[in-house]
Amino acid sequence: MTIPLLPGNPPELVVLDHLSPCPYLPGRVARMPLRLPVRMLEPGQLEVRLAAGDRRQGAMLYRTACPACRACEPIRLDVTRFRASGSQRRIFQRGERVFRVEVGPPRVDTERVALYNAHKCARGLGDGQPPIGADGYREFLVNTCCESFELAYYVGDELAAVAVVDRGSFSLSAVYCHYSPRFARFGPGTYSIMKQVELCQRWGLRHLYLGLYIAESSAMQYKARYLPHERLIDGEWRELDAAAAAARDSATRQQSPVMK
Repeated sequence: MTIPLLPGNPPELVVLDHLSPCPYLPGRVARMPLRLPVRMLEPGQLEVRLAAGDRRQGAMLYRTACPACRACEPIRLDVTRFRASGSQRRIFQRGERVFRVEVGPPRVDTERVALYNAHKCARGLGDGQPPIGADGYREFLVNTCCESFELAYYVGDELAAVAVVDRGSFSLSAVYCHYSPRFARFGPGTYSIMKQVELCQRWGLRHLYLGLYIAESSAMQYKARYLPHERLIDGEWRELDAAAAAARDSATRQQSPVMK
């Protein structure tokens, strides 16, 4: 079987492309072709892909191309215009007192695997699926096709949370964050996003990509609380304030198809 090769800089192999049940919305049909760059991406090459709406899963990239649904909208923050809410500022300030942050390359060990599985279980994610092992963790969060790093958050000597982040020429991209349910009261997910905003500002980067936003997914609604934010709509990044975001989400919910 010939694997399609997409032209680009660098070219990419299409390693998987088929219709499947949507992982985000029940009853929908999804198509998310997985593409493998033929070599590691330079920061500028990653930047182009992020701006086009790409996300990374392990060493592969994907962009939604679903046949009858446009619910997924890539979302990012312009850190020069983002204004944290009072709650977000308080969580960040408290997190600065509570968490000790270590920056390093993504890695896998028993502590990180256990943390990942505890997080998934506590949030009711991956129901019916077996816990991830070291190989699965490595494939998902350690293997990469670009410059990536890990933010490890400690409370004392205990690993409380881990965030994996990609770095482009002008932006960071939040890949995945998982944390111990024991420290959920400190808002580690919010703190991690605010920490990445701080890193963008400190390093002179413009954007923080937050992945995909889906108005109908309760698990993703937290992303809309970072304001103003930008969403990739019909090939154009548009800035939305609170009122514009609420109006768009309402219209999206009314127009969404139900695919069986």
